[in-house]
Amino acid sequence: MLTSAWKSHTLAGLFVTFCVGCAHTNALPRTDSAIVRSPASAPQVAGSSPPAGRSAVSNFVQPAAFKSADSGPVFVSKAIDAPSPETLPPPSESSLGELEQLALDQNPQLRRLYQEYLALAARSRYVDKLPDPKIGVNVFGNPLETAAGSQRANLNVSQMLPWLGRLNAEQQSACFQALAARADFAAEQLQVVAEVRVGWYRLYVLDKQIETANANQSLLGSLTDIANARIAAGAASQGDVLAATLELSQLEERLYALQRQHSAVQAELNRLTARPANTPVAVANSLPPAPTPASFDTLRSAALAAQPELAAAQLRTQATRWGVEVAKLNRRPDLMLSANYYVTDDNRPPSNVVNVGQDPWAIGAQISVPLGSEKYDAMRQEAGWRHLAAHNSADDLVNRYESRILDLLSEIQRANETANLYDSTIIPQARQTLRADQAAYTNGTVEFDRVIRDYRNLLTLELGYHTAVGDRAIAFARLCQAVGSDLIAANPLPYVGP
Repeated sequence: MLTSAWKSHTLAGLFVTFCVGCAHTNALPRTDSAIVRSPASAPQVAGSSPPAGRSAVSNFVQPAAFKSADSGPVFVSKAIDAPSPETLPPPSESSLGELEQLALDQNPQLRRLYQEYLALAARSRYVDKLPDPKIGVNVFGNPLETAAGSQRANLNVSQMLPWLGRLNAEQQSACFQALAARADFAAEQLQVVAEVRVGWYRLYVLDKQIETANANQSLLGSLTDIANARIAAGAASQGDVLAATLELSQLEERLYALQRQHSAVQAELNRLTARPANTPVAVANSLPPAPTPASFDTLRSAALAAQPELAAAQLRTQATRWGVEVAKLNRRPDLMLSANYYVTDDNRPPSNVVNVGQDPWAIGAQISVPLGSEKYDAMRQEAGWRHLAAHNSADDLVNRYESRILDLLSEIQRANETANLYDSTIIPQARQTLRADQAAYTNGTVEFDRVIRDYRNLLTLELGYHTAVGDRAIAFARLCQAVGSDLIAANPLPYVGP
């Protein structure tokens, strides 16, 4: 008996919706793998786009299930048609949240992965179906003369019946492959959002560094004025002004490099959102306080439960498990049933022995003979090695995520401590030193080279401070991606203002 019902199944924290069939195959021993039925109908237009919304867990877009009156349960998603150029937003500044949503709606890579999922979902709906029957006609050039009459043609119908357990196993494998592709799509959503955030934070750092460099241009100008005044008074040499001019030229060169990096990061951010490369991107004047990350064990458990890439690896392991079953069932024979009908003319004298003009018919059956055990042993070994490779790939992925989470936690701590140290101790001391040496130079008690050295140190420290603030935000964005969801904590890190 075969029944079907809509159920929500959670595998490693990945929420997927599919139709569960309770068809049981005796050939497959019971394991922890689910027996699923094919994802039913989904939009199949060339311009299908991924749904725009995001769920609370790992940004995984949930399809909507409904029951059609004439076709039973179907599997649909809130897909949208590809926007035409006329519907794209004009170049304008956008907030971080708007950029994230824009990337989820328009990123070509996301659309490609979603369409690949639709293709695999469609494949899972036909892979378990029987081959089409065959109908043939034979017309004899020279009729076959029999006692019952001349046979001028015959009709034949045949139907191949593969081993049904193998068809079921092939469909289970296809279903898991489709669900793995769906998880790949969700993982890419996390990747795209993280890259948008990283690019936005880098723009913030570059804007702050450009702002700092411009402020230091004014500082250099004031130092040059002091040097000129001392030269006019005969208390300094022309070399002081030349040193300040050289330092100003080097600062302008640094500004050019920062502006070039700003243009490159902005172009990459616009690529992620499928916008023109020169579209301006607005960034905040300051970053909000970063939440305190949870412990490593907590984040590791969260990643195992919510990271779609880990779920995809486990789903592919299940697909290869059914692949092993397919390879084992390839040894089972295929059956072909056939029926033949011979058209016979009524062109013989009446007879008491045969029925003159009666059309004979016949039914037949053929069965494949799986000879050559070496061939089927090799097929089973191939499937077995693929299954083991998928297991090892999933284990390696878990290890890599554990290492990545630990590394990002260390990076967040380092960047936060560095930013706090710069803001509370090093930069105030450097500013105080520069002010003291600047006053001493005005009085003629220190050389101009010392003032320039103090200026360089302050510029380097201020640029390093903004880099540390950006590194902390970038590491936190990548940590959210690794865990599979945005992290919300009660105790924020100490705020480090601009």
